[in-house]
Amino acid sequence: MPSIKKLILQNFKKFDALTLDFDSGTNVLIGDNETGKSSVLLALDLSLTASRSRVEAIGYEALITQSAVHDFLKGSKRIDLLPKLIVDVFLEEGKEEGLYGTQNLIGTMTDGLRMKIAPVDEYHPAIVQVLKEDPQNFPFEYYTVTFSTFSGGPHTSFKRPVKHLLLDSSRIDSEYASREYTRTVFSFNAAVAERYQLENLYRRGKEGFRDDKLSGLNAKLTPYQFGLRTSIRSNLETDLIITKDGIPIEHRGKGEQCFIKTQFALRKHEAQGGLNALLLEEPENHLSHTNMKKLVEQLSNTKETQLFIATHSSHICSRLDLRHALLLGTDQKSGRLKALSDGTSNFFMKAPDNNVLEFALSKKVMLVEGDAEFILIEELYKKYADGKSPQADEVHIISIGGTSFKRYLELAKLLGIKVAAIRDNDKNYKQNCVENYKDCLYENSKIFADAENARSTFEISFYEDNQAACDDLFEAGRKTLTVQEYMLKNKADAAFELLMKKASDLVAPKYIQEAIAWIRE
Repeated sequence: MPSIKKLILQNFKKFDALTLDFDSGTNVLIGDNETGKSSVLLALDLSLTASRSRVEAIGYEALITQSAVHDFLKGSKRIDLLPKLIVDVFLEEGKEEGLYGTQNLIGTMTDGLRMKIAPVDEYHPAIVQVLKEDPQNFPFEYYTVTFSTFSGGPHTSFKRPVKHLLLDSSRIDSEYASREYTRTVFSFNAAVAERYQLENLYRRGKEGFRDDKLSGLNAKLTPYQFGLRTSIRSNLETDLIITKDGIPIEHRGKGEQCFIKTQFALRKHEAQGGLNALLLEEPENHLSHTNMKKLVEQLSNTKETQLFIATHSSHICSRLDLRHALLLGTDQKSGRLKALSDGTSNFFMKAPDNNVLEFALSKKVMLVEGDAEFILIEELYKKYADGKSPQADEVHIISIGGTSFKRYLELAKLLGIKVAAIRDNDKNYKQNCVENYKDCLYENSKIFADAENARSTFEISFYEDNQAACDDLFEAGRKTLTVQEYMLKNKADAAFELLMKKASDLVAPKYIQEAIAWIRE
């Protein structure tokens, strides 16, 4: 199949410039809100579709980077400095000569498609006049969109070298989206000759109904007649719907629609060569956890179709292999998760659902290994951070299993995340907290634990530093267990009671104070 190898954007939406390299299989776009995940899918969709009307409906002013517009209006306003929007889609090289050329932003001789929004040359005198009369009036009206191949030839909507679909869960139930989906999937399943034959038969069937069934009524209405629409706005493709068990899928819930449409789109279509690329915008929206697991299983088994998935779901991101993730953001580089080791990638694929995506999108993280630490750490943080919350310092607190620290540290090293890992010494500080991590720490990471082996767990350290408060809260009614033993057997409940009733009296163990101070540096 003609897979998409690379995407280069110039002045598209939020991106002054962006280059992304893609895998031929699965590509998972991750990032915080407003980092451009949806823009990448939109750029691919518009370029592959080659629909002038769709681009014009969105509007040039909504597609061209606003910073480029502002820079031009603040500058000398020369015609040759007017910003141009370019989307270059690099394809795996094949046998179609019309795709092969060097007309791309890096001048490479290869197959590809280009979308360009630029001012029309013959309108230059008019543009000069517009800018002269109103220097702050950007001439969007004098721009046009063109679609071409890297050879310079035209790329038209009716001849697409890459068969693709975009499924956006935010508009999954809109009439337009449903119609476009059905029309596109119909074209994938029916050969051109078969499609034309069916459309002809459908039109003739409508004419037959008119001539046969309406003839009696129309005979009474001369010279007026009832007829049936047979235009392009009312033909087989516009009237087709997809049903499951006799129920139109647009009458089902949004989550079910998303699941059915994805499942149906990924069916094999040998006669037409199948679906080359599927673009999924936040497929987790509206899905139950069970259906999301089913969707992930289906996506993970997809071999014939190249996937581009924009998501905020840790489950989707980790289960589809973190090495397929492309991180979009202001401080991180895209595609850097490919360097994860097999062991770490497989760990996140098999481990229970986790906070891996929250972790990957963070700048600074405090890792803790238990519920008790997680419950108390935010209150302790405020006490030693002059009242500031972790969120105010852009610090995320994430609870993970103690055996997972090295996995998260490997991921953090790739992404440049500052990590303070807080753990128990388990009665051997040197072995468990120093030697154990000497090969996986990096400049921006540090292990924090109680250096006294006798203070082997958080609960023991915390009790010894807060004995009066703990005894006052838990000592009454103790018959067989000491207060410390009770806290060790009821870690989360004890921590929650301390937070609710003794928060102002609590003191953090020294190693936690040091972790808070270090992460804030």
